[in-house]
Amino acid sequence: MKNIFFFFLVLLFNVNFLQGQDESEKKEYVYQTWKYYKIVNMHSTETLPKRTLDVRIGHKFGDLAGTAGGWQTFYGLESAADIMMGVAYGITDDIGVGISRVKGARGLFQNMVGTVKYRFLQQQTNGGIPLTMTFVGIANMSTQKKVENSTSIQAFDKFAHRMAYSAQIIIARKFGERFSFQISPGYIHRNIVEPLERNGLPYLAAASRLQISKIFGIIVDATYPFSSIRTRANNYYPSVGVGLEIETGGHVFQVNFTNSRGITETDYIPYNQSSWAKGQFRLGFTISRVFNL
Repeated sequence: MKNIFFFFLVLLFNVNFLQGQDESEKKEYVYQTWKYYKIVNMHSTETLPKRTLDVRIGHKFGDLAGTAGGWQTFYGLESAADIMMGVAYGITDDIGVGISRVKGARGLFQNMVGTVKYRFLQQQTNGGIPLTMTFVGIANMSTQKKVENSTSIQAFDKFAHRMAYSAQIIIARKFGERFSFQISPGYIHRNIVEPLERNGLPYLAAASRLQISKIFGIIVDATYPFSSIRTRANNYYPSVGVGLEIETGGHVFQVNFTNSRGITETDYIPYNQSSWAKGQFRLGFTISRVFNL
């Protein structure tokens, strides 16, 4: 864990090395590598402009098919796998904070989630910086009532057991006007885990976006946890999502399909037991309304 956070710190505090260029040159930055702060499951490199408030609602329904889907649940539309309501605020053009209430799908429930994003490198168009890099830190606190089963991670013998954290560096590049790609190494730390598990869980995520018109874009992302326990043999699967992104004025609307039930990284990465092959994928959407303050 210490080595990974040291790697993050090296990236954050050695930006000048990556930015090496004549300060007298006019900097022309690449904007809207992504249309929204999240893709399907994972965060993007985008940050809110200064003094901008973003009100967000996210929803994931139940399984579309498989044993828990189909007509009996109206293809998952009668079920709610996870729900998120929150706000985010741009302190500067490159630094933003957010707070959300998230229902939770597996692991910890009834969560308050705090997020900080810091874009410390931005792609330039004039042969300068070739990449955009953003740090994302997440703190998750469960407010659910403790259970009586002492072997459960929800027994909460200590207040610290209610906490889980995620940190990641997102590295992205926009290729022309239509295609964007990003990759993100990250690390999750859970203060309480099930027997035989480690508290720390490294992961790697990747995403792409194809702009098909002025309004519509196709988005895809996937996240893979590195764990000897979180394997297919133990009924755990990488989170994979695909969606349609729609921009209409001040609104960004996403419709997506993903096999993950949870919304936050501390949920959908370590606890995903849904498989596309078994029909355990679901419809989801995100609505965002931006206000300039």
